[in-house]
Amino acid sequence: MILNGNNIREAFPILERSVYGKRFVYFDNAATSQKPREVLELHDTIYRNSNANIHRAVHRLSAEATDLYEQGRAAVKRFINAGEDGCVILTSGATASFNLLAHSFTARFVGKGDRILVSEAEHHSNLVPWQLACDRVGAELGFIPVDDRGEIILDEYERMLDGRVKLVSVAQVSNVLGIVNPIREMVSMAHAKGIPVAVDGAQGVVHSESDVAALGCDFYIFSGHKIYAPAGTGVLYGKKALLEKMPPFFGGGDMVGTVSFEGTTYAPLPLKFEAGTPNYPAAACYAPALKMAEAMRSDADVFHEERRIVMFLVEQLQKINGLRIAGLPRDMGNKVPVISFSVEGAHPEDMALILDKMGIAVRSGLMCAEPLVRKFSDKGLLRISLLPYNTMEEAEFFMECLKKTLAMLKAI
Repeated sequence: MILNGNNIREAFPILERSVYGKRFVYFDNAATSQKPREVLELHDTIYRNSNANIHRAVHRLSAEATDLYEQGRAAVKRFINAGEDGCVILTSGATASFNLLAHSFTARFVGKGDRILVSEAEHHSNLVPWQLACDRVGAELGFIPVDDRGEIILDEYERMLDGRVKLVSVAQVSNVLGIVNPIREMVSMAHAKGIPVAVDGAQGVVHSESDVAALGCDFYIFSGHKIYAPAGTGVLYGKKALLEKMPPFFGGGDMVGTVSFEGTTYAPLPLKFEAGTPNYPAAACYAPALKMAEAMRSDADVFHEERRIVMFLVEQLQKINGLRIAGLPRDMGNKVPVISFSVEGAHPEDMALILDKMGIAVRSGLMCAEPLVRKFSDKGLLRISLLPYNTMEEAEFFMECLKKTLAMLKAI
């Protein structure tokens, strides 16, 4: 697939629409991405031509649906360089993946007085499941601090890696801060103490490295809908030696070996963790979605244009009096196109509502990361998040509209 600035946008039909009679600018990609035509067409085709439950029946439609579903899994395995067979578990999203991991990992490996470490910059999905799991088994949750720039304090992190810690679970890229964390270094530090590491790749899989072998992590989690696949899709990658020891989270159809009134045995990986009928039409769409993502990732011109837009937005935003960006790393090469900020005298929801009327979709509020956002603003933040189908023209238009918005709110 050969891409350039024009045909990237042409691949995403929704970008052609308008809102309120104005051109549509979609800057809420950290919440969910738009879908390319190939994904939309495959999803529709499955329901029209190959709709049947998977893995169970021997008839033609079931075989077709099963094959498409497994092609989606294979695409994920290639994209993240998973290596071993059976290590890619398909779920309904990153939240489901984290709940599965938190329940099953703690049930097998964590006991009273043990600790799980997460950072202060986590999405609720990498926080609340661990709170629930720790409460259930009598463990403690520790929080790796981040500094005022939003960067993890590595010295403090290393100090916290003691014998009580059974797992570290940390975001590769915060959905608020847009900073790429030093995952390889963090994994190395933890592994030196024999501690496994889970990585929240919901934003990282889009904007950073997704090679799990290179990262060295023991678990890697992301949602398909943030990387051009349909909603209702998620991934939990885990090293086979750990997954085999973990008990199932859900029970039901397709995750069993044999079932009797006396007891049940479980299917081999990955089916042990895939109970019930999955969202197979959506999961099959990983194949075209990740093909699109790989084409974007491998295009140097796409990468350089994205960096140019990030630097333009950061520089222009910093020129506005009273505006504070949450998440400015020392090395701006670690800043992805996810930018959250507050403006003195302007409520983020008011800004978002006015920008919407100008045709620009942004996110406002706590962004499912309340403890982190509260560190930077009691009122919440405004977030803009871009993907390669966004353009410099849109970035310039956003800055014009933001200044008009702040003037209307008498914030500048």
